[in-house]
Amino acid sequence: MEGTFALVTGAAGGIGEAVARLLAEREVTVAAVDLDPVRLATTVEKLVADGLPVRAYPADVTSSTEVEALMDRVERELGPIDCLVNAAGVLRLAEARDLTDEDWIATLAVNTNGVFFTSRAAVNRMIPRNRGAIVTVASNAAGTARTAMAAYAASKAAATAFTKCLGLEVAKHNIRCNLVAPGSTDTPMLRGMHTAQTAATASVAGDPAAYRVGIPLGKVARPEDVAHAVAFLLSDQAGHITMHDLTVDGGAALGV
Repeated sequence: MEGTFALVTGAAGGIGEAVARLLAEREVTVAAVDLDPVRLATTVEKLVADGLPVRAYPADVTSSTEVEALMDRVERELGPIDCLVNAAGVLRLAEARDLTDEDWIATLAVNTNGVFFTSRAAVNRMIPRNRGAIVTVASNAAGTARTAMAAYAASKAAATAFTKCLGLEVAKHNIRCNLVAPGSTDTPMLRGMHTAQTAATASVAGDPAAYRVGIPLGKVARPEDVAHAVAFLLSDQAGHITMHDLTVDGGAALGV
């Protein structure tokens, strides 16, 4: 992957930051994208201080106009986008009947619309070059029912189906579209579901009252675990893989 260019959304922290770091360590020039300009600047400053080729691009992936302008700017300032990683995501916890309109709309705006806007913009620039790879960070919740996660699960299921359909359509242009589906991962999103002290313990133990099994491997994922799966699917090592959904959850979804 050396000498290529990647755009990573949700890059200010969590899985997105881990992906940006790993790709940059592999000599990929990374356009790091996030809605929060302050956190993004702090993250990119750390990466650049480590000698990594990363540049910050604050942007709102829920705006198709802003996404198109972002893609134009990145290709003008850095180079042609060879890889796109859709790692931006939000989580609103509530039982389905208690979700507010704003909860539902905000969740789908980032997790589904954002994937659509960035993927569409990317493939329209990749097609003339007859190359490219996209990885969408979805979730094992896309295929496994979870209490209090209806909006999140629905948004990730939609993003999963969209990415696979897109992959089918653009395969003739030598563009691959795959997914990584994490389970519980040590990120601010997970810690927001529990106290910082109990997040990992609660995830590993599971919750029978919520019909949720624990994690057979006995640990939550690190962001780096997910990043390595993303990097593999972007690389030439996965050159004959497309429309695949790679689950990285320690067995929490029991292989489903």
